[in-house]
Amino acid sequence: MHHFHYKDNLLYCEDVPVREVVDAVGTPLYLYSVATLKRHFTAFDSAFDGTPHLTCFAVKACSNIAVLNLFARHGGGADIVSGGELFRALKAGIDSRKIIYSGVGKTVAEMREALLADILMFNVESAQELDRLQQVAAGMATRAPVALRINPDVDPRTHAYISTGLAKNKFGIPVDAALHEYERARDMENIEILGVSCHIGSQLTQVEPFIEALRKVKDFIARLADRGITIRYLDLGGGLGITYDDEQPPDPHEYAQAIREELGDADYTLVLEPGRVIAGNAGILVTEVQYTKVNTGGEEEKRFVIVDAAMNDLARPSLYGAFHEIIPVVQDDRPGQRVDIVGPICETGDFMARDRMLPEVRQGDLLAIMSCGAYGFSMASNYNSRPRAAEVLVGGDCFRVIRMREDYEDLVRGEFVVELDCK
Repeated sequence: MHHFHYKDNLLYCEDVPVREVVDAVGTPLYLYSVATLKRHFTAFDSAFDGTPHLTCFAVKACSNIAVLNLFARHGGGADIVSGGELFRALKAGIDSRKIIYSGVGKTVAEMREALLADILMFNVESAQELDRLQQVAAGMATRAPVALRINPDVDPRTHAYISTGLAKNKFGIPVDAALHEYERARDMENIEILGVSCHIGSQLTQVEPFIEALRKVKDFIARLADRGITIRYLDLGGGLGITYDDEQPPDPHEYAQAIREELGDADYTLVLEPGRVIAGNAGILVTEVQYTKVNTGGEEEKRFVIVDAAMNDLARPSLYGAFHEIIPVVQDDRPGQRVDIVGPICETGDFMARDRMLPEVRQGDLLAIMSCGAYGFSMASNYNSRPRAAEVLVGGDCFRVIRMREDYEDLVRGEFVVELDCK
């Protein structure tokens, strides 16, 4: 459920007309609903009531500090994958003891920053990373708390680009190799073993892959126990999907119930890393139609709607062929047309939708691209030297800009014109 709806044929975010925000801020524009973010976070977190757990929002999904602060105020933690995300999480007021550090490429500097911040746990993804973390922690005269991310080789049944739990993926350590790495970690003076981590993919729409992975992780934890290695935290990652088109993902309570039944009387604390399931349907991208055109000469005529949002603003359609529902900000009774909705970037792959039926679209119309709250702005770039969009948060009948639209000076900040006369 989300809080974007029509009232008198005008699209609203909660109690604010989308047109009102556009008039004040312009387009392209990311618009987030406080009520939806709170509702989704609470629904997910409360699904695990009665089970010791920590809900760590996946910062990569939607990294604006205003959004992160909202989750912090509701007891949430953070799943981070970079030093920059650590900085954002702390800046947003997230308790450092509720921060989990994932990712395959942690640098020495990032490890130091996380140790200084006193985070809860590193999810270690390779033997060399474990060795490096031991060296960094020793140099700081401290101990690094770790879980090793094991790769259970489970098919998540999702898009290949967002599958992370198969043997061919770059993430984690194969189960058999991980046993040896835990034994090495046990003998390292500056490593403290706290948990086991597993994450099999994103936008999963079935419970079964989660349960298959959990069974393998439970078997692995039993093998660790046989070697005297005790686990306090089980990080099950994230990945629960949302409805973009006609998907029917499980409800968080259904997901939680299946996990609890499989866990039985296990006495470790669950760590959960939801991202998309909380933020995905809580945000939209609003764009203005610049031109419409019809190309003829082929087998059939092709209608294009050219908008001011582009693949640099929303990469998912170009990157994954992902579907996002697109609706008019102002409803009327115009006849339907089949169109490609494209952006101004000089790439054929710059599209928001292809062969999509929409009411007739005219120059100057506003369109809302739905379900953009996750992996929308956080994946945006400055390709074609395009300033990134503004971000706005709506709560009830008021709204606030939470990230100003970039300008041309932002594009060249940190760049220098130089003349080299090197000898």
